[in-house]
Amino acid sequence: MINESARLARAFCDRRLPVMAFLDTHHPNKPEDPYPTHCIAGTHESNLVPALQWIEKEPNVTIRRKDCFDGYFGSIEDDGSNVFVDWVKNHQIRKLVVVGVCTDICVLDFVCSTMSARNRGFLRPLEEVVVYSAACATFDIPTHVATHTKGALAHPQEFMHHVGLYMAKERGAKIANQLSFSEQTKA
Repeated sequence: MINESARLARAFCDRRLPVMAFLDTHHPNKPEDPYPTHCIAGTHESNLVPALQWIEKEPNVTIRRKDCFDGYFGSIEDDGSNVFVDWVKNHQIRKLVVVGVCTDICVLDFVCSTMSARNRGFLRPLEEVVVYSAACATFDIPTHVATHTKGALAHPQEFMHHVGLYMAKERGAKIANQLSFSEQTKA
């Protein structure tokens, strides 16, 4: 998933296509229930993985730190504006490719909110949302671990990944297991 995300990011950057990366970044006093503490601001968990850190220096990349499951809602500023909505409009995004962790949580919530906003006309000119399954993944909590961990639920990785993809498709996103670029998308 990481290697495929890095390959795709390189393809977008080589073509000077706009990229927005959401980084899960939480404040210590603001938990994200029901999940355990994770990605605390200032820790390595809140940064891009090493294979993707190079994108921070790319001129076509926008980094957005979010403190909630959903990048759409995590892009709302105190004044009510939305960094993601502005990014879509400023770059005239018609097709949005979504990748990331966790397929059934962050990716799915972002896709659902984005599809709803698109359907309501808030994201013009966005027409299509594509979830690239090879560059998505989720975590694994085996049943035997969840059984002995207070408050934990089993989270079978492969199954939940496919649940996330299914739900995204059910909401109107397209699911792709490969991507190609047309001549129109080359710089």
